[in-house]
Amino acid sequence: MQTRIYQKETNRNLPKLLVESLRDLNASRFLAFQLAKRDISAQYRQSYLGILWAFVTPLATAFVWMFLNSSGTVKLTDTGIPYPVYAFAGTLLWSIITEAINSPIQSTNSAKSILSKINFPKEALITSGILKLLFNSSVKVILLLIFIFAYGIELSWSLLLFPLAILGGLVVGNTIGLLLTPIGMLYQDIGKLISFGMQFLMYATPVVYAVPKTGLMKTLMELNPLTPIITVGRNLAVGLPPTYLTYFIIVLAACIPLFFIALVFYRISIPIFVERLSA
Repeated sequence: MQTRIYQKETNRNLPKLLVESLRDLNASRFLAFQLAKRDISAQYRQSYLGILWAFVTPLATAFVWMFLNSSGTVKLTDTGIPYPVYAFAGTLLWSIITEAINSPIQSTNSAKSILSKINFPKEALITSGILKLLFNSSVKVILLLIFIFAYGIELSWSLLLFPLAILGGLVVGNTIGLLLTPIGMLYQDIGKLISFGMQFLMYATPVVYAVPKTGLMKTLMELNPLTPIITVGRNLAVGLPPTYLTYFIIVLAACIPLFFIALVFYRISIPIFVERLSA
């Protein structure tokens, strides 16, 4: 039986580390699928409402803002489409991004019990988290389609491109999460800070209201790299022109090298994390 000894990574050859990480990412596809299947089943097995919990967060947030808007408590600018569809599409995409940011840290922390006992490609945990995100996202898209039909929005060919916007949100969110994972594995405060920070960042993103015409908030929203993810995705879903499309492409292009860098740091940090678990 092969014995694996974990120690701090001394290899400073970053290209070699990246190649090894990508190789293990590819080699662990079956394991990642099994882990994702196990976690998805466990997530809903002992729940009375089951898969309906996937809808709770975006629905609850959307309904709050729909009530505030309809009651006149909050006066919002015209969105160009029925507001319930606008609010739900935005909160759906926001929940996908939030889950993608949290996914690498949660997947790694949930595997604490086996990391120091079983030798397997740790990149499988990343792929497993992505597969779970794709499953949860597909479930939410079904509800969005129901909203679109219910409010009489005509289907457009751009709806076929909506999955690409979701993939863009997953790439951006997973890149951010993977960059934070090395320190998040050592300090649980990072996970709490992410949840706390995303609640505030939502109000600087056109999730439940449109970008203002003028003012400081307009500037903040247009600089926010999550703005094009939300705006392009929602517009594709409802057939509106994809505003901020250029910014969307720039953000995705910037995330690709950052994702590879994060993979390398993840590979380097795993032995340190395992060492702390074994101490």
